[in-house]
Formats: sequence, C-alpha cells, structure tokens
Amino acid sequence: MKKFSTSWTSSKQPRKQRKYRLNAPLHIKQKMLRAPLSPILRKKHEMRSFGIRTGDKVKVLRGKFSGKEGTVKSVDLKKLKVSINGIEITKNDGTKVFPFIDPSNCQIVELKLDDKKRQAILNRKNDKKTP
Repeated sequence: MKKFSTSWTSSKQPRKQRKYRLNAPLHIKQKMLRAPLSPILRKKHEMRSFGIRTGDKVKVLRGKFSGKEGTVKSVDLKKLKVSINGIEITKNDGTKVFPFIDPSNCQIVELKLDDKKRQAILNRKNDKKTP
C-alpha cells in the first residue's frame, strides 16, 4: 500500500490533510516547519516566513504561552513541533519539561545566520525580487 504521493495537491477533508502531513517523508516535512517573520525582519529580507531552526529567537503568538520569547531549543521533524528555551512546564512530580509548540504559532524575532547555506537562501530570495 502506497502511503505518500507527491502528486497529491490538496483536499478540503481534514483526514486527508492529516494523512499527508503524517506520512510525508522528512525532506517534505522540513518544508512544513516554517514560521512567520517579525515585521522588522519581513521588511528587511522581503519574505513572509522562513524555515525555523535551533538557535532562532522566537516569540509565541498563540496558546498558553503567548507573548513569551526564547530561543529554539530543538526541532522535532517527526512531530512537526519545536521546543523553546525559557518556556517550561512543571509536572506533578516536580520535573521541568519543555513543551512542544507548533511553529506556525511562533514568530521569528531574530534569525541565527552563522550558516552559509541559510544566508545563501536569503540572498537568493532577494536577488529574484530585484530585476
């Protein structure tokens, strides 16, 4: 039985959307891990959203932790979630846990640009827009 189809475009049915996201290979799930940029970064880089990575500074916009900021501690490709330093939950037994948050509910405030490949992506996007 074929689990994933690259020719699948879209469907209104939530069950098919969930199935697509669940069964997608990791190289496609990587593209699903995008977060909107802050207005300052949006104007600077002329992009609306960007792939989220560890080390990026983000602000949570939705949910229980809305308004809190921190750096991305880890990115879970299989769950399509991120955990953030500075946001913790204390469990009943006293242990502290970093909850997983959907990247679409976060806003990138500061990009970690020490990676040459990541800088090349930003430059490539800017080169296409200026004729």
